[in-house]
Amino acid sequence: QVQLVESGGGLVQAGGSLRLSCATSGRTFRPYAMGWFRQAPGKEREFVAGISWSRIITYFTYYADSVKGRFTISRDNAKNTVYLQMNSLKPEDTAVYYCTADKVLQVVISHPGYWGQGTQVTVSS
Repeated sequence: QVQLVESGGGLVQAGGSLRLSCATSGRTFRPYAMGWFRQAPGKEREFVAGISWSRIITYFTYYADSVKGRFTISRDNAKNTVYLQMNSLKPEDTAVYYCTADKVLQVVISHPGYWGQGTQVTVSS
């Protein structure tokens, strides 16, 4: 029912910045809270950030402790797109980043039902 396609990954030096985008299918974007997970080689997927859906300007957001203060999640419902702005990147941020979606934020940050294919982020020292 919902289609998620990530983009914006690549190679960046430590301390640099990168912005990931997640494009969704048209009107199916509206009912969903959105989020980002990541998975490093040989490790389990871990939660990164989540954002609620809202008709107003302010959205409720939630971040993993490892990225809090460095990463910012945002969304543009008119463009059916969710973003992850990543600043002050560290080598340990290297992973495949996945866009996620579900009905409410509480589900998105724990066990989301919809996943994108992922985009690779590599941070060099």
